Amino acid sequence: MTAVPPWDAFTATEAEVRAMVADPRWQGLPTPDRAYVLAARTLVTPDGDRWLFGTHARWHLLDPADGRWILACPPQGTRARRVGHPAAALTDAVVPDGYDFHAEPGSTQAFIGPDVPESLTEELRVLLRAGGRKSELDYPLTAFGEIFGSDVPSTVAAVWGAIMWCAYAPAFDGNERLITVFGEYLRRSLPGDDWVRWLPGPPLADLVTLVSERMRAGRRREALRLAATMADTAQILLRDPRFRPRALALLTMIEPMLRASHMTDPDDDAALRRLWLERCPPRLCRALLVENDLEAHFAHTVYDLVEALGFMPDPRAGAASFLADLSDSGGTLPARLDHRLRLAYEELRRAGLTGTSAAERTHPDGFPVRAGGVSTALKVAPPDRTSAAAVLGAAYATGLAWQRLTGAKVPERGLASQSALVARLVHERDDHTGLY
Repeated sequence: MTAVPPWDAFTATEAEVRAMVADPRWQGLPTPDRAYVLAARTLVTPDGDRWLFGTHARWHLLDPADGRWILACPPQGTRARRVGHPAAALTDAVVPDGYDFHAEPGSTQAFIGPDVPESLTEELRVLLRAGGRKSELDYPLTAFGEIFGSDVPSTVAAVWGAIMWCAYAPAFDGNERLITVFGEYLRRSLPGDDWVRWLPGPPLADLVTLVSERMRAGRRREALRLAATMADTAQILLRDPRFRPRALALLTMIEPMLRASHMTDPDDDAALRRLWLERCPPRLCRALLVENDLEAHFAHTVYDLVEALGFMPDPRAGAASFLADLSDSGGTLPARLDHRLRLAYEELRRAGLTGTSAAERTHPDGFPVRAGGVSTALKVAPPDRTSAAAVLGAAYATGLAWQRLTGAKVPERGLASQSALVARLVHERDDHTGLY
């Protein structure tokens, strides 16, 4: 007889809330009524923690200190019972409107280990070669100048920018062909080393600048070509879940411009960026948090990180070891974490193991940080390449989100704990030859 898995309160409650939100009548309910039925399904664990399955189809944990509901992965294998909660205590921020439950499924995996599909890379190579044949006089490089030489046409930058903006975590194997095809256009070696390229995630404004500059110059045809190149790139990227959510968002933003019989989009950078973002429907809101809400984006990447570490006995301890690498001179990080994760992080902080790979030197004018930083993640041992890629992707995305939120730079060779994990995966790489 097949064993029946034990009943799990978190799984059952999640299924129940999903079914309610999927009901067409849900969006017609007033917010107080939604809050009432949601609050009635609050769970409490034996340690007294209260959990709510709310916005973005994710769990929230009540902070006992200040009453905030903070995004947090639920504990594994923990008993819980339904207790209810005062509906008036639920803010609109945790009550789903329905659209947020239909986010495009994606992947937190980095591009370290599982390769980008060969057919996808080949299509992008063909698109890149076509862009590379354009004249830099018609397509001057107005963004990504730190990546490409001044004689590279912006059509090349449009392909690169779309790839990097759409990637959840742009950390790539040093031999990843999707990156090496850009080799002849690069100004200098990419950040990282032959094993891993830790690449920056550009803001949408960089892509907008490529297009808007041509519009202001009266070069409508070139502006449309750049926009079409980005759209073509996004269309190809849809086939890989590591790109899909933002690729769909980018397509949604750009396609109206390409279909219009005459140019109506503004040529001002800020106005064009705003218009592009406004074109995205609510169901794509999580993919755009990186542009619209940096606090929420960071919170979701931390959630992704804890979720990716689900193979560990205590995922929070593993997540804290990665968060310990982030530079937090202002001491603002702990308050952004749920109280369970905060305790794990504070334990490392008291041991002097936080902020260890924030920069090459401590500030102000302090001592040099050891090469690679001080890794606290040696105990993180993913069971396979897929799990390792998910952890590295979520950890790197968290670092980039923290950089966007606070300005704390991610080192070019990656954060210490990520690098330590990569060092244990080198022997599993498909090709031990770095190219660029």
